[in-house]
Amino acid sequence: MAIAPDGQRHKLRGVELLQQAPPAPASPLGDCLDRLRQDWRRDGSLAGLWQDWPSIAGDLLATHCRPLSLQRGVLTVGASHPQWRQALQYNKPQLISALNSAGHPVRDLRIQQHHTGSAAQLPSEKDIWSRHPSRTDIHGMGTCPQCHRPAPNGEMALWSCCGFCHRQHLSDG
Repeated sequence: MAIAPDGQRHKLRGVELLQQAPPAPASPLGDCLDRLRQDWRRDGSLAGLWQDWPSIAGDLLATHCRPLSLQRGVLTVGASHPQWRQALQYNKPQLISALNSAGHPVRDLRIQQHHTGSAAQLPSEKDIWSRHPSRTDIHGMGTCPQCHRPAPNGEMALWSCCGFCHRQHLSDG
């Protein structure tokens, strides 16, 4: 049986009581975060990659592209626009090299379209259709000033003629 250190023993009237060991001294929050970052890098975690992403990809690319998943050495990166997908594809070898140099075990890069904003920022199909100029139940019907046929008022307010005349005007000129 082990003997408790003197700091944990307390004698009272012939009885010896054991106290709990004092807690380990608290380490500063910065030290805890540094250890967490090191664990992320060592484990090949996506969280560590997110943290390093702006310095690896560069500020401009990191603003429009983000790491989505890391599985078995294959990093999937989402780009907000086809232009950024193309930039990722063009810089793929350099990006893989920079990822490996930063200590992230990435052997391949998969690129896909991904909207970085929230879904609430993108208009829904219902919202788009509710404002569509061809909606006669909202905008009403009128007569096209060019072809004198019935046409939605929304189209005439937008193009000063019906959609058919507007298309004809675009193809002529």
